[in-house]
Amino acid sequence: MGRFSESIADDEGETGIDMSPLIDCVFILLIFFIVTTVFVEETGVEVDRPEAASASQLEKTSLLIALTAAGEIVYDGRNIGIGGVQPLVRQMLQKDPVPIIVQADKNSGSGLLVQIIGEAKAAGAEKVSVAALATGG
Repeated sequence: MGRFSESIADDEGETGIDMSPLIDCVFILLIFFIVTTVFVEETGVEVDRPEAASASQLEKTSLLIALTAAGEIVYDGRNIGIGGVQPLVRQMLQKDPVPIIVQADKNSGSGLLVQIIGEAKAAGAEKVSVAALATGG
């Protein structure tokens, strides 16, 4: 009986959960979510876009330029002004030919919007769009 009681005492001392497989699974899930995440680039300001019946979804890879109601031209949270549109578009088009989307506030001036489109076209942009909210119709 002495041998039997010693083996039971040894088994009770080693009760535990091996954490290595659990940690491996967590790291694999973390890597999966990092790789599959799609980052949407925003302009950095809130723009109240006008509604349009013909609005459609555009590509996710695009250059977003915002025109605020105060007349500021914003890219990536920075006010670039009308003089900064052409160099920005030219620089971005050197990397990859992407469409240009202008998110104009509905209370902004149309003259400045036309200037932004003209600067983007002068920089070599082939496709320049104006962002709008789609209506239910």
